[in-house]
Amino acid sequence: MRISIGHVSRYTYAEPVNYSIQTLRLTPPSFHGQRVIEWSISAPGFETARSYRDGFGNVCHLVSYAGVHEESVVLAKGVVETSDCAGLIQGLQEAMPIAVYRRITDKTRASEGIVEMANKACPMPTIAGFHRLMNAVRDAVDYKIGATHEHTNAADAFADGQGVCQDHAHVFIAAARALGVPARYVSGYFISGQNEPAEANHAWAEVWVGDLGWVGFDPANRLCPTDHYVRLATGLDAVSAAPISGMRRGGGGNEVLDVIVEVQQQMTTQQ
Repeated sequence: MRISIGHVSRYTYAEPVNYSIQTLRLTPPSFHGQRVIEWSISAPGFETARSYRDGFGNVCHLVSYAGVHEESVVLAKGVVETSDCAGLIQGLQEAMPIAVYRRITDKTRASEGIVEMANKACPMPTIAGFHRLMNAVRDAVDYKIGATHEHTNAADAFADGQGVCQDHAHVFIAAARALGVPARYVSGYFISGQNEPAEANHAWAEVWVGDLGWVGFDPANRLCPTDHYVRLATGLDAVSAAPISGMRRGGGGNEVLDVIVEVQQQMTTQQ
């Protein structure tokens, strides 16, 4: 499947900003099941951006802008070709030792309830067990936009019983790590229907399953990622896999962020 993506992030500041610096993890990787056909990024200061790979293997661009500005607009767009690999990850450039993904973060700290759910759904680290865990997470946390925010952690979302894809991924990761299984957070894009545009970032999780290696699970949709998914970045949680992070000097205390993401299947015409 060929998928076209347009991702616009607009930051508007209450007062003029004198200097801003951002890390952009907005370049999808090519690996088995995902091939980037074309991709471009534009942002203030991008012409002199420094490109590098972070500790998790994500392609990053460090951009800075020293001029006075009241808004900052970041645009990433392109076309990615995908195929269904049943959630298996192969051919991806790996940077971190697998054991690092057992590390517990503030967002993935398991509560007693999460531990109990993990032990009940997945007593053995098998594919079948993780499928049960994926469904158990979705049963425990209802999908509700606006119920949580960027600072919500896995324990809070689980206790509230509601959240969005970021929360489902955090709860699943917390449960897997509580079982001693390496797990990581994935940010990306998801197209819900072949002829329907999707207007949201997406997030899911991956766990290390024996000889199979990394396998993806999307509790929000009760699916292992298919050709409807485009992988962007990975990390221990949403913080280290964030598409954009940064800081600024000036601008007052208020900042408004508007994000528009359009993901749609690219229709091909046969001659």
